[in-house]
Amino acid sequence: MNAAVPPGYRAIGDRRLREVVGRGLEEFVVGQIIEHRPARTVTETDHLLTLALTANPAPVHSDIRFCEQTGRDRPLVCGMVTLGIVLGATVRSTSGLTTANLALDGLRLENPVHVGDTLRAETEILTARRSRNRPEHGVVTCRINGYNQRDQRVITFTRVFLVPADAIQVRDATGY
Repeated sequence: MNAAVPPGYRAIGDRRLREVVGRGLEEFVVGQIIEHRPARTVTETDHLLTLALTANPAPVHSDIRFCEQTGRDRPLVCGMVTLGIVLGATVRSTSGLTTANLALDGLRLENPVHVGDTLRAETEILTARRSRNRPEHGVVTCRINGYNQRDQRVITFTRVFLVPADAIQVRDATGY
């Protein structure tokens, strides 16, 4: 006897489920807001690895004495860390099947982020339409907001990406 398939999974065999990653065009509803979970706490490792990978020399991110002398009690986390954590939190439930990112627009870092802050993301679907150049894909535009543990918005931006028009076909062909 087969039990009902819970949301977020699809049946792929007898008593076998597969997690659903991403969405197809038909699954995006304009005006819908998605609260992404889990939230993620920024670690020192996140911060230091990003500074090393980007070769960012700004003392506001790495020099405690500089920060103290310029009115800060501790270094700011690099904006690339904030962007990476918040954007990354959205992928599983929105763009996990994407074939291309097309744009990040209007990015604003609105409040400081420090090591130890916990960030969460929300996505509002602004548009979802079939691609004129690639009809097998859809173009999705969304507004992504990231918040800290005090519910202060720390980052906001618009993202545009391609998704399959027929997610079931792509999932079947790729094993997703």
